[in-house]
Amino acid sequence: MSRHLASRMLAPIANAPYLLLSLTALLWAINMVVGRYMVGAVPPITIACLRWLGATLIILPFAWPQLRRDAPIIRQHFWRLVVLSASGIACYNAMSYYGLQYTQALNGLLVQSMGPLLVALWSLLLFRDRLAGGQAVGILISLIGVVVIISRGDMDTLLHLKPNVGDMWIIVALIIYAFYTAILRVRPPLGPLSFLATIMAMGAVLLAPFMVWELASGSAVLHFDRFTFAVFAYVSTAPSLLAYLAFNRGVQLVGANRAAPYFHLMPVFGSALAILFLGERFEWFHGVGYALVLAGIVTATRSKPAPAEPADGL
Repeated sequence: MSRHLASRMLAPIANAPYLLLSLTALLWAINMVVGRYMVGAVPPITIACLRWLGATLIILPFAWPQLRRDAPIIRQHFWRLVVLSASGIACYNAMSYYGLQYTQALNGLLVQSMGPLLVALWSLLLFRDRLAGGQAVGILISLIGVVVIISRGDMDTLLHLKPNVGDMWIIVALIIYAFYTAILRVRPPLGPLSFLATIMAMGAVLLAPFMVWELASGSAVLHFDRFTFAVFAYVSTAPSLLAYLAFNRGVQLVGANRAAPYFHLMPVFGSALAILFLGERFEWFHGVGYALVLAGIVTATRSKPAPAEPADGL
């Protein structure tokens, strides 16, 4: 298949932001579940570092022409790219994996529901963007749907979901990732592959000293077997290459505030995966929760954005 034909076939997908954002949420929901299952087998900083190293090696041959073309831009905006890499690649993933050592995947998925509010806050602080009324209502409706799913329709269950140190790590990681989402609008004008290859490589470099410390300290041991190989294969491709390409493109097409409600799909997909693969039953609260989440996303994405005040940006 020629490159031109492949580009024509992928063009409809590349220009379908809500499909791309839904795919991102699915792949990241799986990643949260995988991150919880690998506790004890793979140290958290090590898996984050090797994840991005593997993803960089995979994308490098495809990104090389763009990297050569964009080299002057990369040098010109080097420190801006470091900030993007540190927030969206290194810190977020390492801290999320670390937090999953101390909390359930369900809690980690629930925390993602804070994402739209955090993105809106960063957009307001950095660029003076205000949520339109429909966007705020949509986020609230989706959040209610997530609460229905997580609580299983029982508020008493929700009251017993007490945050722990793992939840706190994931919340801080999400605050940092919301910052990355907000500042994607001022990313340097690189090609999508060269941009992703650059920030992934930088993320691996930033995490490397911490990985060496983690392994040298003896606080964690890497058990390399078929399970860990499968984990590395998955996290280096689906939630890294595919999801980040889809997410970055989705934000580019519709903006951070319109993309943010799709964070709410992560707990929806997470509960669906539990039904499909862990034998859990489909209950009434799943249906109600899914309907609310989808209604909130439709409300938020169809709302006209509020006019932004003049801002200098970053």
